[in-house]
Amino acid sequence: MPLNNEAVRRAEIQKDFLRDVQHHTMRVLHEDGVYRHLSFTNNGSSFYRFDLVTYPGFLVYSGDMGCFVFQRLHDMLEFFRSDRVNGEELSINCGYWAEKLQAVDGQRHRGSATEFDPDKFRAVVNQQRIQWMRDAKYDNMLDKAQRRQLWEAVDDDVLRHVAELHDDGDRAMYAAYDFVWRPDLDYSRNGWGFCDLWEHDFTRYTSTFLWCCYALAWGIKQYDIAKAARPA
Repeated sequence: MPLNNEAVRRAEIQKDFLRDVQHHTMRVLHEDGVYRHLSFTNNGSSFYRFDLVTYPGFLVYSGDMGCFVFQRLHDMLEFFRSDRVNGEELSINCGYWAEKLQAVDGQRHRGSATEFDPDKFRAVVNQQRIQWMRDAKYDNMLDKAQRRQLWEAVDDDVLRHVAELHDDGDRAMYAAYDFVWRPDLDYSRNGWGFCDLWEHDFTRYTSTFLWCCYALAWGIKQYDIAKAARPA
């Protein structure tokens, strides 16, 4: 998938997040050094509520979008602050942050912060079959009708499974690995197949994990603003 598509997706999730929390306020339920419990709600409502709990070396995010446990620095708020970028409303570093995950709510996406990305999968499959078409025409391996058959076989035997997916993509991956096409079923000739898909990453961060990342950046920012406003 082109990088700008993922950027658009993240921008949309950030926009949704800011709309979801536009009336949220923070309550400090506990604060003793790095032992904190911060709650963010719309007047106590459970809709889009989230809590940040920190203790030495850990931060626990829990709420409407799941539960994520991070481990890195003694004060985990400092860890997330380090990725702030001047001029950006909310700065997240989901790739680096995901590396610090110790646990994820198992009720969502099989306990993972990532999911199968059908757009990346389609892009790689299409790129490879376009190359097949060029090679087959240039080397006179297939005539026009056979090239069309090969093209349509990829649609019928591989790409159609993408539309049947829910959260994983196993069916499409198995279909791609099993795919072998030979003109006129001539087994004396080499077939066309996808042999290097393992080199590609067909995942993206889930929308819930991205929402959580924006919640972390926003929530810590609210905490810092409130703390700076306290009397010395």
